[in-house]
Amino acid sequence: MVSASDTERERETFVQKERADCFTHSAFAFGYEAGINKSTFDGNLVPPGALVTFVQKGIQYLELDANLSSTDVDMDDDFSFLQPLDLITKDPYELQKIIKAKKENLQKDRLEENGKHNESNHEIEQENVQEREKEKKGREKEQEQDKEKIEKDREREKGKDKEKPHQDHIDKEKCEDKVIMEHEENGTAGGPEPMDISTSSTSLPCEIPSSDVKILEGHTSEVFACAWSPSGSLLASGSGDSTARIWTIVDGPSISSVQDGPLNVAVLKHFKGRTNEKSKDVTTLDWNGDGTLLATGSYDGQARIWSKDGELRSTLNKHKGPIFSLKWNKKGDFLLSGSVDKSAIVWDIKTGEWRQQFEFHSAPTLDVDWRNNVSFATCSTDSMIHVCKVGENRPMKTFSGHQGEVNAIKWDPTGTLLASCSDDYTAKIWSMKQDKYLHDLKEHVKEIYTIRWSPTGPGTNNPNQQLLLASASFDSTIKLWDVELGRLISSFDGHRDPVYSVAFSPNGEYLASGSMDKCLHIWSVKEGKIVKTLTGNGGIFEVCWNKEGDKVAACFANNIVCVLDFRM
Repeated sequence: MVSASDTERERETFVQKERADCFTHSAFAFGYEAGINKSTFDGNLVPPGALVTFVQKGIQYLELDANLSSTDVDMDDDFSFLQPLDLITKDPYELQKIIKAKKENLQKDRLEENGKHNESNHEIEQENVQEREKEKKGREKEQEQDKEKIEKDREREKGKDKEKPHQDHIDKEKCEDKVIMEHEENGTAGGPEPMDISTSSTSLPCEIPSSDVKILEGHTSEVFACAWSPSGSLLASGSGDSTARIWTIVDGPSISSVQDGPLNVAVLKHFKGRTNEKSKDVTTLDWNGDGTLLATGSYDGQARIWSKDGELRSTLNKHKGPIFSLKWNKKGDFLLSGSVDKSAIVWDIKTGEWRQQFEFHSAPTLDVDWRNNVSFATCSTDSMIHVCKVGENRPMKTFSGHQGEVNAIKWDPTGTLLASCSDDYTAKIWSMKQDKYLHDLKEHVKEIYTIRWSPTGPGTNNPNQQLLLASASFDSTIKLWDVELGRLISSFDGHRDPVYSVAFSPNGEYLASGSMDKCLHIWSVKEGKIVKTLTGNGGIFEVCWNKEGDKVAACFANNIVCVLDFRM
């Protein structure tokens, strides 16, 4: 068997990184099959969206390069002056400067070797550089004038708003204005630096103040998953650094922006030895019903069970590929896992052994969810959904209807309806009483990554409120659906990039969302408006509420976890 070269490994790492940004499940499968974990190339150095950026910059560079020279030989020489990372991180103007600077140095070396030096050419180049510097300063001056104009407009608006009688109404309008401004400008030029929560007089009411934010540092790679314990103040996080962490979150206002030290966090290592193993990325995690045990799923195909203090209780080893999803049943005696090896396994927690393996899919299993204590659903990249029961050798029900990978499935609070979402741009609602879907929800225009039921309606703590379904998509929107009629209620359009996670507050009144645009928004479900927002320094993979509904956690691609104190 011929081993892959370092160059091939690097190229595969770019592809795998891009899939991780857009298609997390297939990214793991690709990386696993390509053996990226064996590469010496550090994939953490590749920024989100690198592959798309690489292609875009490549097209720009081709245009640029065609204008640099009239001969094919010179064009090839121009390519040799640039590194791949330059194409990703530099714009065409900067690339031109790099090429010209290196050409000048090369020409100078050659002339020195021949004992010659052409002063006139050097002066011309210097004049060109000065001319470009003038142009650059002119552009910067224009940008500064635009920025001042925006600030003046804001001040005028602020003066007008003070004259309005109803302050609550003002706050909401200001918050909406900020969302529109961000959407149009792709980020306000004069806004705060990422993770610096603005506390100046120009702060808008919906921005979360820094005093309400805890930043949890310690992970050394992207944080893919987070989950609050159903009892107490423990928050679990799982990362690409081959560790999970259990953080103790203190009540009250944040004294320090960073929580660290042995008293505040337990580190759950998924590797042996001094160095992290990429093959042991923590991909998913879930607390049992009483918060005494935490289960983690890893890229190495093993599930692990830990005490709330971070002690490893058992290692569950039977899958032959990365685990993408992991769920406890309500009773807490079974753990269900889904893997890229196309199977789902039910584990007996008392014995620490596998109870039954279900191998009905023809492609990787992407998500699993319990219907009750003994039956559950699985979905796959094969576009199929199976409903299975412990002890039975065939599916109780098989749902077919999606035309693409089924990314997520969720039972409603009563276990009556099953929701699914897919790469085919649709979400669907199914019932065990019939084979065809009850509703086909078609308003999204790109892949739908995840879905969540509201904690409302019959069988919940909020029985008098309507049951809703939220769907989050790569089209940057979140949509709320009436599940009885199968119609769209509202579309939340505040994000600018794919939305990876949504979560309802325990009372069902608010919805938190996290996106690759680095923003966490908290929406009023009833009004469809953003009431709080936080901008970070990395894409957000998951958001979750604690059981009291007064804290929201979010995990970021820049290795941190944030906890927000939420109060209205």
